[in-house]
Amino acid sequence: MRFQFLAIASSMAISVVSVPKATAQIPLLPQLQAPSSVSNDLNNRLVTGWIYLDGRRLFQIAASRTNFPERSEDIQKKLEKIAQNYFQSPPNTAVNVNIPKVNQLPVIYVNGQYLMTITSEDAGLREVDTWTSANQIAESLEEDLQQAKQERQTQFLIDQGKIAAGIGLAMIVTSWGVYSWQRRSKNDVVYPLASQPPRGPLSPAAAQPITTQLNQQQHRHIQEVKRRLFQLTQAGIWGGGSFFILGLFPYTRPFQVVILTAAQFPLRLGVVFLGTYVAIRLIYALIDRFTTTLISSGALLTPESSERLQLRVSTFSGVTKSIATGICVGVGLLLALVSLGIDIVPLLAGASLVGVAVSLASQNLIKDAINGFLIILEDQYALGDVITVGDVGGLVENLNLRMTQVRDSEGRLITIPNSEIKVVANLSSRWSRADLTIPIAYQADIEKALKLIESIGFEMDKDPQWERQILETPQVLGIDQFGDRGLIIRVWIKTQPLKQWDVAREFRRRLKVALDHAGISISVPQQAIWVNDEQLLNFQGNGKAN
Repeated sequence: MRFQFLAIASSMAISVVSVPKATAQIPLLPQLQAPSSVSNDLNNRLVTGWIYLDGRRLFQIAASRTNFPERSEDIQKKLEKIAQNYFQSPPNTAVNVNIPKVNQLPVIYVNGQYLMTITSEDAGLREVDTWTSANQIAESLEEDLQQAKQERQTQFLIDQGKIAAGIGLAMIVTSWGVYSWQRRSKNDVVYPLASQPPRGPLSPAAAQPITTQLNQQQHRHIQEVKRRLFQLTQAGIWGGGSFFILGLFPYTRPFQVVILTAAQFPLRLGVVFLGTYVAIRLIYALIDRFTTTLISSGALLTPESSERLQLRVSTFSGVTKSIATGICVGVGLLLALVSLGIDIVPLLAGASLVGVAVSLASQNLIKDAINGFLIILEDQYALGDVITVGDVGGLVENLNLRMTQVRDSEGRLITIPNSEIKVVANLSSRWSRADLTIPIAYQADIEKALKLIESIGFEMDKDPQWERQILETPQVLGIDQFGDRGLIIRVWIKTQPLKQWDVAREFRRRLKVALDHAGISISVPQQAIWVNDEQLLNFQGNGKAN
């Protein structure tokens, strides 16, 4: 798996490095140019920009902010006209560049046509005098115009076409190889997790479901990362290859400028977004892998804590992933701002002030986060526990630093802010207890009833179906009280978390059957009415006499 990631990353790097950097401008589209600032004056500051030929940089010019667009467009159009006239000349025609002096400044003429006047600002870009700068530009024009004319020859275009065909064939072969590799990688993924034995000598069977779930989540995250990397590799192969082919021909090379200008910021944002997404998925996989390793090694497991660990692992894993997601998203937003050319230092300073104001205005959220952290750290309850908070309670379905959500017996989802949780009753922490009260009629043989109840508990404790859910032999505490329903016998059964209700139902069923066979009746509420009214008694006596 590591070699697969390295190979994918290598192919991505090759596809990116092999693309020539074409930071150019189409002569026909001077508005695409983005001059850079070299002064702080708003109106008269100097800005610089490049003059291009066939998508290649030739030389830089400088002018004030107000004059630069007009000057750049004028030079670009003149160069385009000069180039077209030169391309239509005979093949062996040389490029004649003259530099006369006009108004104490060098002026460049190419094949008798005026191109531009070299200013002190232009020379300042090269840190030389105006005449040296003019000679450097003249040499560049002569060389680049000759090269541009050679590139328009039929033989050169044929040779470049062969190179383009070879690159296209290499793109097809490479893309097919990556696609085959991707399909083979999918076919090799097998999930024999349900039948995997525990890896560690101390790993009990109770830990297998949570390790299976974590392994499945880990494989899903890794497969998602690989799928995105394969997609990025395919995009790099076809996009990079096509971009490189465009740069082979002088007629298509300017389209590189259009692509780079139009896709510059979206491409940066896309890379940041994809990188953030892949980082989140990898962190998820690492969290699941680390947790699985700890559980499988037996470092965190004891026979008493294995069941509880399953609940805590789910809670810690979910909270850790949510925190990691928040951090990655925050870093991704900062990187996106940096990629857009925004200075984030003032934003961070302003964000710190805003954070102080928000913290003062949202003290309840801070209390929620602190209390939620303590709940998780102290293991007050976890996902899957049954808790009671005040007048509400139910199964914990969601737990994070801000809130706790429980589902009650009627199916209602109750959301409780963590700062409101002062006293919580956990009905499933580490172990549970079935608390049974059994009414027996006063006329029944109480010794026989006690022995029968004790034997039912002993038999159920030895039953293979229930012995794992019952942690200790049921305790018959004896007669708890004399009630209107008869003698109340109390029984305690210590069970696995959340198993007390199942065990209690089965115990009652078995006990009812056994009591019926033994002829011992379960009492019902009884009342006796005593009448002491003398007038009513005399009246009833007179009535009988008549």
